[in-house]
Amino acid sequence: MTAADPRLQLAFEAAEAYYTHGRTQADVAQHLGVSRPTVSRLLEEARRSGMVTITVTPPPGGAGLQALSAELTQALGVRSVRISSGGGRETSLGAALVQQTSQALLDYRLRPGDVLVVASGRTVYELSLEKLPQLPGLVLVPGVGGQADPEPWFQTNELVRTLAHKTGGSPRFLFAEAKPSPALYEALRTDPSFRSIQQLWAGASAAILGIGAPPRTRSSVTSGIPVDDPAVLTAAGDVCLHFIHPDGRPLEFPDSERLVRIPLDDLLAIPQRLAVAAGTEKVPSIIAAARMGCFHDLVTDQPTARALAETLLPPPS
Repeated sequence: MTAADPRLQLAFEAAEAYYTHGRTQADVAQHLGVSRPTVSRLLEEARRSGMVTITVTPPPGGAGLQALSAELTQALGVRSVRISSGGGRETSLGAALVQQTSQALLDYRLRPGDVLVVASGRTVYELSLEKLPQLPGLVLVPGVGGQADPEPWFQTNELVRTLAHKTGGSPRFLFAEAKPSPALYEALRTDPSFRSIQQLWAGASAAILGIGAPPRTRSSVTSGIPVDDPAVLTAAGDVCLHFIHPDGRPLEFPDSERLVRIPLDDLLAIPQRLAVAAGTEKVPSIIAAARMGCFHDLVTDQPTARALAETLLPPPS
């Protein structure tokens, strides 16, 4: 810097006042006796000449998310793991997690007439309250029954209706409890509306799934599930009321054959299955669901992803 470079000297003074001392561009303009647009040009010149360098730093934990995602994808044996990078929770789920879920659905490139199976559960319920992408002409169908449960996250028809409204899709309804009486179940099996739902399940193109935490840790479970049954007590979690042993085996219990749920074979045949699960208490549930092959893609948050890594990945040497 020399006296022969008055323009660079002025740029230096503007940059020092603005970047080092935190003064506004208006203050800098008044101090230097120039216009505010001139200050903007001086700051640009300071950056271009190398007097000012700007480093963009990822948010805490953000730098390693891509590598962590790749490691978890391989460890879980799935197609992708998307980890939300947001730090705060502007929504109940976190805006970044909702955004990741929306992008995953868009990446499925679903077309009008395609069928999306919708699971029950608190996470899917919270997603239904958020702004989601437009998927016009998509047919949304419940993956389980649930009319008798008071909690809104078990009211699958309402979940489907809300999601269809948000996405521009078309809802189909399942008028059945999660576990009807034997007589009602027998009548349901021959009901034309239920048979149409079964046909939609068998031809579904995609599914959006919650992953239930271990039943023994939950404050509410779908009505009709015997929470004290040994099989339920050993379950790592469930997907669409298919309860899963920690090693990935399906678990059955008395009268589980009467559960109104998409058959496991139909669920596992859906070509694109997105699971959304957040909460460190769901780590064993996510692992078990991956071992069963319930999902292709997972959206989760950073604490859950790091807890999964602690369980699945070898400690750094």
